[in-house]
Amino acid sequence: MEELLIQFLSNTGYVMADYRHLIMICVGMIFIYLGIAKDYEPLLLVPIGFGILVGNVPVFKGLGLGIYESNSVLHYLYQGVTMGIYPPLIFLGIGAMTDFSTMLARPVLMLLGAAAQVGIFATFLGALAFGFAPNEAAAIGIIGGADGPTAIFLAAKLAPELIGPIAIAAYSYMALVPVIQPPIMRLLTTRKERLIKMDEFRVVTKREKIIFPIIGFLLCCFLAPAALPLLGMLFFGNLLKESGVTERLANTARNAVVDTVTIVLGLTVGASTQGDVFLTPQSVGIFVLGALAFGVATASGLLFAKFMNLFLKNKINPLLGAAGVSAVPDSARVVQVVGQAEDPTNFLLMHAMAPNISGVIGSAIGAGILWSFIR
Repeated sequence: MEELLIQFLSNTGYVMADYRHLIMICVGMIFIYLGIAKDYEPLLLVPIGFGILVGNVPVFKGLGLGIYESNSVLHYLYQGVTMGIYPPLIFLGIGAMTDFSTMLARPVLMLLGAAAQVGIFATFLGALAFGFAPNEAAAIGIIGGADGPTAIFLAAKLAPELIGPIAIAAYSYMALVPVIQPPIMRLLTTRKERLIKMDEFRVVTKREKIIFPIIGFLLCCFLAPAALPLLGMLFFGNLLKESGVTERLANTARNAVVDTVTIVLGLTVGASTQGDVFLTPQSVGIFVLGALAFGVATASGLLFAKFMNLFLKNKINPLLGAAGVSAVPDSARVVQVVGQAEDPTNFLLMHAMAPNISGVIGSAIGAGILWSFIR
């Protein structure tokens, strides 16, 4: 009996755990805390945080329990990440949720979404300087787009071994947008600039809303064919929403599909962060580069908005440039909060959605360009 008891105890996670598992369990608990207590992207951080707990319970190899074992349930679910299946489905749901009318009403604001993508290519160069291989640097660079699904999609294609740290970095910084962006926004703008009020939007017709996803899809995907899986689903989802005849499909895409995929994606990405696999110098480098990427992307959008004001008769509020990062809709909300801190009557949210949405398109195009060059 004593030998059996000793054998049983030696087979428990309490004995098999090492410091790396414990560190990652603490990280998972922090994610859950931030999602629940601070309301930082709870739909992402709670599934990812619990997934980190799941992935860091020590298990025997060969029993089909770990996410990296080919005969485990988690491994099969994780195939949607490694094969790039889940991100396009999320883009389908985003398209079915998104109203492009603010962007169509003032197309010049799309330039702010494009400017913020400087963060992608700056991070790509930074990753090369850190010693990452070109394919790894490209996958890391997309973190600068502040778009988790795009980051996962490109990492799956170019650097599958880095999906875990890239996904965690991307979603972590997306959740921390309300913490990261405001200091940069205040540093790079004056109070006078933050007080600028935007003109009212023109009314966008129903015909424009229906035509846009078709024309937008053709223009973007002819420019960057490698972005087809993401942008094809984004614009298709938007066509379902705007056509007026496929409301059932649009409702399914923006609710059942996107919610199911978000749950499975978050859980499996979190579970992929096993301490013995995840805690490496590479992961630390990716997190450092990710923080720099968000800072550069935010600053690029703000500075380009100030540059545009040199030529525009009707000035735009430079804070809108910070919404060019494609953390939808959090970065747009941050613009609203920072603007109203100066003037409670200044409503910038709908204006900020234009660069925010164009940032989603821009990050997908950036991913397509990197993929086509690095492949």
